[in-house]
Amino acid sequence: MTERKPPGVDFESWVDKQIRDAETRGEFERLPGAGKPLPADVDSGYDELWWIRRKMAREGFSVLPPALALRKEAEDALLAALAAPSERIVRKIITEINDKIREMMLKPPPGPPLGKKPYDVEDVVRQWREHRADR
Repeated sequence: MTERKPPGVDFESWVDKQIRDAETRGEFERLPGAGKPLPADVDSGYDELWWIRRKMAREGFSVLPPALALRKEAEDALLAALAAPSERIVRKIITEINDKIREMMLKPPPGPPLGKKPYDVEDVVRQWREHRADR
């Protein structure tokens, strides 16, 4: 931090001097974001949680209600099962997601309803076999 503004010195000229001195020392060179475009949300108005949203986006993290998060996880699990290298892995993936779906079905929903039922393991294995045969 810089020194305090001396008494009797105009505030604006004191700040201007601080900026000029910092420029002379090269403190504004190689700042993060230099030469990069402004973020797309720069005109969206003030959001007091902007830094949380930006950090979550940067880290690939999202906050969804539990039912929606599980729905997304179930869809991803089905895709992963269909792309699995072995039937054993297909059964493991589907069994694990089915356990989570059943557990969610037994709890009162904290958010919107899940709208999913457990997958039929044999049906997914059949789809997996058909998918493998098409290759």
